[in-house]
Amino acid sequence: MQLELLNEQGQAASRVDAPETVFGREYNQALVHQIVVAYQANARQGTRAQKDRSQVRHSTKKPFRQKGTGNARAGMTSSPLWRGGGRIFPNLPNENFSQKVNKKMYRAGMASIFSQLARDGRLAVIDPIKVDSPKTKPLAARFKAMKLDSVLVIADEIDENLYLASRNLGRVLVVEPRYADPVSLVHFKKVLLTRGAIDQLKEMYA
Repeated sequence: MQLELLNEQGQAASRVDAPETVFGREYNQALVHQIVVAYQANARQGTRAQKDRSQVRHSTKKPFRQKGTGNARAGMTSSPLWRGGGRIFPNLPNENFSQKVNKKMYRAGMASIFSQLARDGRLAVIDPIKVDSPKTKPLAARFKAMKLDSVLVIADEIDENLYLASRNLGRVLVVEPRYADPVSLVHFKKVLLTRGAIDQLKEMYA
């Protein structure tokens, strides 16, 4: 398996060998869907809360007499059937949305995503990005020269200058291989890897 090596203008200068076990697998749509949904679910916080009929602030007085009004029988306005009443099955603040994904499934799903990105031409290799100062403008100009407006960079090493220069770019994300997640891989239009990152991904997902 070979991946394109991009130059400073975003053109393919040569090709780099990549392991088939990570970048040459068949695409498993069901598995990819499962790990993406699980990743988003595990990021949710169960902080929302609703009130049941015992918690809403309402009078316990019977709203109208039992018979003769033509209305349905009602005992109190806190009933879930009434507007402003409590919920029958309220959301609790300690609700748990997490989903368990086995390590073997996660590794296979990530390798499936990388393989599909390579087949679609959305995955390429670049030389390590070095910036002299923590300035956003030079880094933004470099991505613009490569004609990249939405890019995920997976680098084997990220120094402080590169981190500070990239964190203010809305459609650019620079991470180490261990922090690459399935949602970002699917979301960004282009994924760039350094040579060192390829070796680390091989150890993680092969």
